[in-house]
Amino acid sequence: MIKINELSHKIKIINTLYFEAAIGLSGNSFLLLFQVLKFIRGQRPRLTDPPISLLALIHILMLVVMSLVATDMFMPGKRWSDSTCKSVLFLHRYFRSLSLCATSLLSILQAITLSPRSSRLAKFKYKSPYHMLGCLLVLSIFYSSISSPFTTHITATPNLTSPGFTYITQSCCLLPMHYSFWNTFYTLLTLTDVIFVGLMAISSAYMVTFLYRHKKQSQFLHSTNRSPTSSPEHRATRTILCLMSFFVVMYTLNSILSYLRYPSNDPIFYFIVILEGHSYATVSPFLVLSTEKQIIHIFKCYGRTVNI
Repeated sequence: MIKINELSHKIKIINTLYFEAAIGLSGNSFLLLFQVLKFIRGQRPRLTDPPISLLALIHILMLVVMSLVATDMFMPGKRWSDSTCKSVLFLHRYFRSLSLCATSLLSILQAITLSPRSSRLAKFKYKSPYHMLGCLLVLSIFYSSISSPFTTHITATPNLTSPGFTYITQSCCLLPMHYSFWNTFYTLLTLTDVIFVGLMAISSAYMVTFLYRHKKQSQFLHSTNRSPTSSPEHRATRTILCLMSFFVVMYTLNSILSYLRYPSNDPIFYFIVILEGHSYATVSPFLVLSTEKQIIHIFKCYGRTVNI
């Protein structure tokens, strides 16, 4: 009877996580499709369009991998092999790191978009948006090189339990690591994350300052025709600021929960960690789409083209 109740409890947990993944996959797929249709129509891409598209793709893959991890964590089934454990858990960490890089890049590019012509940042406005993706490629290689040594310590759960192992899912566990290795790995990841979050904070502060000055100038000139509210550029900036704020809050909370995760064996705690850790990937596409006034127009035009 206890096992039946426990299984029913885990089914509710996994269904909730699947529901979160379904919402996130739908939102990110719609955002990615919208960006593709803009490209097909020949619209000139904004500086922030490529990272937005890439962020949507990263979140789609992240949510798919999260569903796999959650299934192996909460539902009984066939155990994964050693190579599957290494691959899935590496991708889970890798996509999380790429999400941080892409979000930081998006914040910096939006700050560049707002910069006046006299600013030193203005020269980057005339760069092709796709050149900026090269930075993300370099960063992805960097994160891969950091995560690769960690992946070698991931293995399939042995048949006999051992107090030296850290169990991640039902199929996968973490081998004991030397104290110096763990400290080096954790320090590198933390330092890199702090740098990107810091860049995000600096660019966000720049955008807030710019919007504040623009509002003051508008009030001084008594301009009602071009207010910050009516400008698509300013609407997009405010949305990206909301995106950055939401990301920093969720990322900080997830880092704290992840640190507390290992001493806990409560499935509810693991459920909260996973649910909160992927809330940004679920909510972010809807925040971005909220500023796109031409969504309906583009899909109508595309529908007419298909019918013809």
